[in-house]
Amino acid sequence: MLHERKQTVLLVEANRSLRRLITLGLQSRNMHVIEASTLDSITTLQSQRPDIVVLDIDGEAGSNYTLLSTLQSNPYFTTIPLIVLAWDCLVTAGNQQYHAQASMTCLAKPFDARTLQATIEHIQDSSKESSLVSNQEQLLAGRSVTPAPSIWPLITAAGLVLSLIGLMTQISVSAIGLLVILIALILWTLGTKTESEPFRLNT
Repeated sequence: MLHERKQTVLLVEANRSLRRLITLGLQSRNMHVIEASTLDSITTLQSQRPDIVVLDIDGEAGSNYTLLSTLQSNPYFTTIPLIVLAWDCLVTAGNQQYHAQASMTCLAKPFDARTLQATIEHIQDSSKESSLVSNQEQLLAGRSVTPAPSIWPLITAAGLVLSLIGLMTQISVSAIGLLVILIALILWTLGTKTESEPFRLNT
């Protein structure tokens, strides 16, 4: 039996206790979680090929937008849905600096673990729908708009012509046969009358 592939979530959270708590919650929803406390080894994190990134930008000194800039400086991560955890969700307030991100959602702290899980599942569902639509568009694009010319209508027409010729030939042969029979009967009848004249006896 084939098992559905687990979604891989990259969780970047400096607080160890909170990171572990979030990880356990996501794992209970059948997700594979990659834990990281920083983005120092961003190349290594990229090699894990996560499907979604959860990034906590809050530190002891407040929101650290450098983390977000570091993540988005890597072209690979700009194509992955991003969930930002912050006390103030200013990153979604039309800041042009972050327009390159494929999909970004901000969850304001404090948040319920179920809210994070529901957000990730919503992103997964949207991704599946987009993939399905994309596949359908590719299939439609691959199909020719005008059907390829077929030889079967020509063969059908030729068959009809041959059938008509055969039918006309039979009718013509039958008509000639009837004409021959009619002429033969007429000539036979005339010949019989000539031979049946009475003989006269000389006395």
